[in-house]
Amino acid sequence: MPGSKEIRTKIKSVKNTQKITRAMEKVAMSKMRKAQDRMAQARPYAEKIRRTLGHIAQANAEYVHPFMVERPAKRVGLIIVTSDRGLAGGLNVNTFRVALKALREYKEKNVEVELALIGNKAVSYFKRLGGNVTATQTHLGDRPHLDQLLGVIKVMTDAYREGRIDRLMLVSSTFVNTMTQRPQLRQLLPVEPVKDEKLLAHWDYIYEPSPAGLLDFVLQRYIESQVYQAVIENAACEQSARMVAMKSATDNAGKIITNLQLVYNKARQAAITKEISEIVGGAAAV
Repeated sequence: MPGSKEIRTKIKSVKNTQKITRAMEKVAMSKMRKAQDRMAQARPYAEKIRRTLGHIAQANAEYVHPFMVERPAKRVGLIIVTSDRGLAGGLNVNTFRVALKALREYKEKNVEVELALIGNKAVSYFKRLGGNVTATQTHLGDRPHLDQLLGVIKVMTDAYREGRIDRLMLVSSTFVNTMTQRPQLRQLLPVEPVKDEKLLAHWDYIYEPSPAGLLDFVLQRYIESQVYQAVIENAACEQSARMVAMKSATDNAGKIITNLQLVYNKARQAAITKEISEIVGGAAAV
């Protein structure tokens, strides 16, 4: 059995770790609320523009934008969104699982993949794993701005315009609630039609000044809004996952301290018993 001094040192070490994890839990809780507010404010716009362009993609318009043209998928662009920091439970691991599953499926179909990575964790992971990485963006901070993402978005949209990729996909975590963050893979380009039975027979859009100029502008804003929404949702997921992970770590540290305290008490009692036995034995010998 370890000595009393060694056990006291372990208890002190675990208590110090517990203080750190408890502080990180509180910081993550504070940041989570702000991140959720930003996510909730951006969601209506992102969802509305997605549905609007889904309706346009379904229409039989005279002008069809290149971002709405379906073509055989010989090469795919994959935008992967992760966090910059760890200590967030299985958030990034689950995102990588979805991404790797997609990569395996594309490889089986002999489809080449270009990667655009957002977040330090994605960059570090694929630096070790390998892959055709064409764009990266890291150090977004707790309040990501769209300006930080424009470079990655432009690289991938230009590749689609020029025909270097035939699909643009996005892998990111969707915020469900504080305890649940769900990774998903979805298609950005070409825009997928949104089927709405009520609109099939009697709707269309009037374009001013021209369909080409207007759709080019709106579709670029659509891609930007979807990627930005994915990034701020991932930020909310990160803080939620970190809060839960740090709470679990704090609770586990408490259990370890309790167990170590019992071991310490037993070791102390054994030492006292041994000393008493030695005293009694010495007195009996005299």
